[in-house]
Amino acid sequence: MQSAKKETMMPDFGSMTRFTTFAAVFLLAILCAVLMFAWSGWFILPFLGFAVLAGMGIYDITQTKHSILRNYPVLGHMRFFFEGIRPEIRQYLIESDQDEEPFSRDDRSLVYQRAKGQEDARPFGTRQRVYDAGYSWITHSVQPVHIDDFDFRVTVGGPQCSKPYSASIYNISAMSFGSLSANAIEALNTGAKLGGFAHDTGEGSVSRYHKAGGGDLIYQLASGYFGSRAADGSFDPEKFRETASLDQVKMIELKLSQGAKPGHGGMLPASKISPEIAEARGVPMGQDCVSPAAHSAFSNPIEMMEFIGQLRELSGGKPVGFKLCIGHRREFMCMVKAMLKTGITPDFIVVDGTEGGTGAAPVEFSNHVGMPMIEGLTFVHNTLRGAGLRRDIKIGAAGKVVSAFDIARALAMGADWCNAARGFMFAIGCIQAQACHTNHCPVGVATQDKSRMRALDVPHKSERVARFHRNTMKALAEMTGAAGLDHPSNFLPYHLMLRQGDKSMVEGSEVYAYLPEGFLLDDNAEDFMGHKSRWGRARAESFAPVINT
Repeated sequence: MQSAKKETMMPDFGSMTRFTTFAAVFLLAILCAVLMFAWSGWFILPFLGFAVLAGMGIYDITQTKHSILRNYPVLGHMRFFFEGIRPEIRQYLIESDQDEEPFSRDDRSLVYQRAKGQEDARPFGTRQRVYDAGYSWITHSVQPVHIDDFDFRVTVGGPQCSKPYSASIYNISAMSFGSLSANAIEALNTGAKLGGFAHDTGEGSVSRYHKAGGGDLIYQLASGYFGSRAADGSFDPEKFRETASLDQVKMIELKLSQGAKPGHGGMLPASKISPEIAEARGVPMGQDCVSPAAHSAFSNPIEMMEFIGQLRELSGGKPVGFKLCIGHRREFMCMVKAMLKTGITPDFIVVDGTEGGTGAAPVEFSNHVGMPMIEGLTFVHNTLRGAGLRRDIKIGAAGKVVSAFDIARALAMGADWCNAARGFMFAIGCIQAQACHTNHCPVGVATQDKSRMRALDVPHKSERVARFHRNTMKALAEMTGAAGLDHPSNFLPYHLMLRQGDKSMVEGSEVYAYLPEGFLLDDNAEDFMGHKSRWGRARAESFAPVINT
């Protein structure tokens, strides 16, 4: 059984050998021309063949639509050849289009088609196994609604925020300059500008390529405090004020953990730090750049809320929130208790699922650490409801969100908006080669190799980013209208149906119910799914549990 990974990967020939095939056919064309005039006219046939291939290679290098051809002239056409015949090969010999490694071909094709503005309809019915456990669907109405304006937005900013931000309900999730190439960052941000949505900087801070795009930014502040970093690696308030005051920066996101590797730090080796990366992150050249697993600016929930309050003040009142993948549920409740005790609340919380993540991570962390998005989202949403804080705090959700259905499902579960990383990577040409950590990305998305990244044409790919967003929002509007709703924020759990097994289905509200407002604060309220007992073990002063003696 072949995997999608094997199917989409291009072999890496090294920076100096990627053009070997093109050079070979070019030289063979010249050789045949010489032999044709010096020896025999019969060499005109191979000459014409090699000349056509050489011309194809020249076209490949100069065109801007296909990054794979710019990096692999002539040879890259083999991918498109197999792409054309693959449906038949796959159908009869290999695998289905729903196999995920980690994204199925169906998902990737949907993004590519919407990014290119191609027809995304499909004939001959669904390929989903609608009677298998796990299948889910949106209920529709016999009185559908037509929605003309699909620029769906949500206002982020609670009572303590003086500069609320009107955000799209679908934005680019955190990916740093350094993990992505300069061209990829600029294309994503330019696309965000064209489409009117936001772009999360990732923990690598605001680079010159973010600024070149001109799009709205969510400045992510992680444990390395890049862009706000003192010489010893600690948080520098004045540097943060300088970065956060940029007009492009609309919101501040404190990163506690990410879905790909929650609870795991990271290191960018000195060999990979370019002057541009050092400039963006505020780190010296020639030294390893360390992101600790934990923050040094705070050590308990109360200090964390005070730090959020400090960030809001230093930023001039912009929305400040935090991002996490849920681990110990009690620890999140500790944060919520600290909100109640200090009176300081974040403006938003982004819930990242363990299925998310563009960064390379240890396999054990990717596979077995962290809570999936739906369960994490439901828990955060209900905990805030139980504490009476949900109305003041918006929730974002991230984790394999690439389609209108993915967005509708997350909104029904309690999210206010969604973020996507890999979906927008597909929009700029990612082919899921899964070579992101090798610096050998075949399409110039996840690499710092300048000869590779040149294949990614910023003006062309930025239009694809904006088009993917627009067409996804249009599809969401159609799905929303089909459900009889006038805005996707009106999706609720009962609009979602889930297949638990053959001939067995349940309503979403039976599995992912919204719990009562304020129930955690009511001593007489019933304990729902262990929430109240867990709440009793949480405390605002420490992330450690209360020990009952």
